Amino acid sequence: MVRRHPADAVTGGAEWVLGVDSGGSGLRIALARAGSEERPSGVVCSAEPVRTGPSGIDAGHLLGQVLPAVRALLEAAGTRHVAAAAVGAAGMASLGDDLRARLPDTLADELGVRRLALAADAVAAYAGALGQRPGAVVAAGTGLIALGTDLGPSGIWRRADGWGHLLGDCGGGAWIGRAGLEAALRAHDGRGRGSTALLERVREKFGPPAELPGKLYPRTDRPAVLASFAPEVARCAPHDRVAARILSEAARNIAEAATAVCPREGDCFVAFTGGLLRLGPPLMQPLLAELTAQAPRARCTEAEGDPLDGALRIARALAADNLRFPVDGLMLHISERRSP
Repeated sequence: MVRRHPADAVTGGAEWVLGVDSGGSGLRIALARAGSEERPSGVVCSAEPVRTGPSGIDAGHLLGQVLPAVRALLEAAGTRHVAAAAVGAAGMASLGDDLRARLPDTLADELGVRRLALAADAVAAYAGALGQRPGAVVAAGTGLIALGTDLGPSGIWRRADGWGHLLGDCGGGAWIGRAGLEAALRAHDGRGRGSTALLERVREKFGPPAELPGKLYPRTDRPAVLASFAPEVARCAPHDRVAARILSEAARNIAEAATAVCPREGDCFVAFTGGLLRLGPPLMQPLLAELTAQAPRARCTEAEGDPLDGALRIARALAADNLRFPVDGLMLHISERRSP
């Protein structure tokens, strides 16, 4: 049984919500008041990504990081009461069975969480960028996924890409980096469509080109290593035609993903999120041109927040009984427990 902390009487019994953003670069965990859009009272970050095993995303590994962090945040806030929580995790739709099986009961028992949303990272990114309004969001980092909804009676998410660096994520950081490395090795071999500028960047970043396979293939974080070369492609693009062509092709792929998920009727608000945006004009200029050509109804808008903000928005909507997002059990799964 979870008892209300005496300090709750001082805060007027204010309810709190929990947001978790779990991605390839680690975890972010935040606690915030349920009834307002104010910034979190505290954020805990972990650089250790949650493991993936035979059962998918490892719930035990996630809980081992989340529970101590949340207890510290609750103590700092002077409360023990969490009204609702939302966990946004990369791979949730296809690898989230262990999380869906274990998190609801554990978070209810340990933290008193009555309502829990388990969301794909793209859903959290959508909520952070656009809130509960129709449109499309492209989350572009190491990988790439586009998600859209009209929030209409159909109640569905439209998804494009997000299939991982071996099968898709076209236009994402790993895709750009791999294409840049290929162009560098083409120049090293004397083949066509190579780039001597990118070859020089490879030497500076990785050492002798012939040693690159041995440094890359044994790594378990290959997508991140590939993506680490994307900024080099962007730096070369203003003066290297091969690098510029790679970014133009990336822009075409990203625009295709956004167009595929835009609502079918009316204007479509499109927001771009993720670390890939830091590549700046060499990518964004061709991307905006491609989006205008492919989706004339698209209206680009600045993202209001990031996936952690999105997780908190979903948790707040759960606490207030006004969640409007499509709940399909995979992209977004909701569980409820009786109040203690």
